[in-house]
Order: sequence, then C-alpha cells, then structure tokens
Amino acid sequence: MQLPPAPAYPSVEIADSSERFPLHRIYCVGWNYAAHVREMGLTPEREPPIFFMKPLDAVVPSGGAVPYPPRTGNLHYEIELVVAIGAAGANIAAGNALDHVWGYGVGIDMTRRDLQAEAKKRGQPWETSKAFDHGAPLSALHPAGRIGHPSAGRIWLSVNGEVRQDGNLDQLIWSVPEILQHLSAYFELRPGDLIYTGTPAGVSAIERGDVLDGGVDGVATISVTIV
Repeated sequence: MQLPPAPAYPSVEIADSSERFPLHRIYCVGWNYAAHVREMGLTPEREPPIFFMKPLDAVVPSGGAVPYPPRTGNLHYEIELVVAIGAAGANIAAGNALDHVWGYGVGIDMTRRDLQAEAKKRGQPWETSKAFDHGAPLSALHPAGRIGHPSAGRIWLSVNGEVRQDGNLDQLIWSVPEILQHLSAYFELRPGDLIYTGTPAGVSAIERGDVLDGGVDGVATISVTIV
C-alpha cells in the first residue's frame, strides 16, 4: 500500500488580509462561565480549569455548513471567545500572558451533549462528544494590535434569529491571562495554537437547517448553518 499524500497544512482566515494564520493545536476550556456551570447542574468554583482538545480539521469557516454529526440526538452550540497564540511559552506568568497572544476570533464549540453526559456519568474522556468532524466553527482572526485584548464585552449567539446565549466576557471564571498561565503549565504553547475559552449560559439542542449567528462585541461575528 502506498503512503497517503501529505495533507495541506491547516490555517484560518485573517480579517482584512490575504495572509492566513497557520494552526498548531486547538485547546478548549470547559465550565468557565458560572451561569453555564449551573445550567449543567454543577456548582461554579475556582478550581483548576478543565482542558480538552479538538482536531485541526474540525474548523469550519464563518459562512460554512456544519453537517449534523452521527451518533447523537442532542447537538448543542457553545459560543466562545477564541485566543490565537503568536509566541511560544511554557509556565507563563499571568502578568506576561498577553505578550504571547497574536489575536482573537469567535468560535462555536459544537457538542454531542448526550455523549458528553454519558461520558461524565462513567468517568470517561470527552473526545467523542467534543473532538468530532466539523466541531469547531471559527470566524476570521483579528490581530490584537488592531483590536486590543478584550476583557469585557457582549458575547452572544442566536438560532434562526432568536437570541439563546447572551453574556459578557467579564463573567469568565478564569480570565485569558489565567487560562494561559494554567494551560502553559501542562503544554508548551506554540505559535498557531487556538484556545476556545468557554461559553456563557443558554446552550440547547439544534436541528438540521438551523442557522447559528453569534459574536463578541469588538472582536468578530460568526454564522454557520447546520445541514
């Protein structure tokens, strides 16, 4: 059997640029807004953050289509601020963390909620519920040199024009610098890493044909259709 051809190196759009942002890894933070923690039936606490990962080819650009995944009857959306890393670092201090950030975007952490609930009940990993094909829609990225480092601002998502999630970045349990501090204690962060930072309350099930629109004020917007 012949070797398969080398895949194209994954990258994402940079706003107002012909250049693209090459990807290294996708990290995600779980349970990082208190109201969302409560709607999941848990008590919000400032324990060390929960991290999981998604594959690079799970990214779907804004305006794209997200196929409804198999083996679930309970697909959920989770709108999130996404951090793009531009400088490597390990054991990063929170006070220096923003020096490692290249820019920001808006993503949707798609979740097979029924599979996640079963995994949590059995004490199993979340991969099948989180790390599936087309499970990480993402807007174009905006450089921090242009938009700054947002620490407050509305984060929202609507389904077919009806607002379902409506929060603020200042409600994050772990701020972006704190996320980088904790994450870089486990992994050396590299240029091209993306970090989905958690979602506010209001997650619920969606169906084929639904249109998801969302955004973070001062950062970006995103729109995808479930097919």
